Amino acid sequence: MPMTRRILLVEDDPATAEYLLNGLRQEGFTAEHAANGPDGLYLATTSKFDAIVMDRMLPGMDGLSVIKALRAANVATPIIILSSLSHLDERVKGLRAGSDDYLTKPFGYSELSARLANLLRRSAAATPETALECGDLSFDLIARRVTRAGTKLDLLPRELKLLEYFLRHKNRVVTRTMLLEEVWDYRFDPHTNVIDTHISRLRKKIDEGFDKPLLHTVRGTGYRLAEET
Repeated sequence: MPMTRRILLVEDDPATAEYLLNGLRQEGFTAEHAANGPDGLYLATTSKFDAIVMDRMLPGMDGLSVIKALRAANVATPIIILSSLSHLDERVKGLRAGSDDYLTKPFGYSELSARLANLLRRSAAATPETALECGDLSFDLIARRVTRAGTKLDLLPRELKLLEYFLRHKNRVVTRTMLLEEVWDYRFDPHTNVIDTHISRLRKKIDEGFDKPLLHTVRGTGYRLAEET
């Protein structure tokens, strides 16, 4: 199942905060609330959020100051400003402070929801992938380290490349032709057992001794990496 997105709402008006929190939670978000600038800054720098909805006028520390402090601390979480200040220069100030969007009050929740969804899509597209997983099998793309059920697996460079390809095509059938072209960079079939040999070695390393196999042969077609056959 997809991971629940965490949203931080920094809003001092109780009625507005309750309205927005209810909307966010009904959409399936995990939503946390801060009622002033300092608390919002603390939560945003000590916890991981997928997006922040920030009121412009806040007690203790205004929204722009909070955003500037977050960006100075290298917190890159996407931020939407909520503000009753609709003048162009105010919107420009908000964007220059480091916000990603600016929504003027009054607004409908559906508009906030649409802008938030767009912001999350853009953020996901811009975030580099650092790990690939299938069940309890994990591939750390930065360290080039593979573990299964917490146990480190020693894979050779070609096996790592082969496993990465399978993980990027998880739950899909991968043909011999696809493997020859993408893993071995062949544009023809050399009619050798190179694939069979490497598949056998990879399967032994990632499946042998574990509760259930992940790498399956699809007879007459190819292979599939999946938790279920």
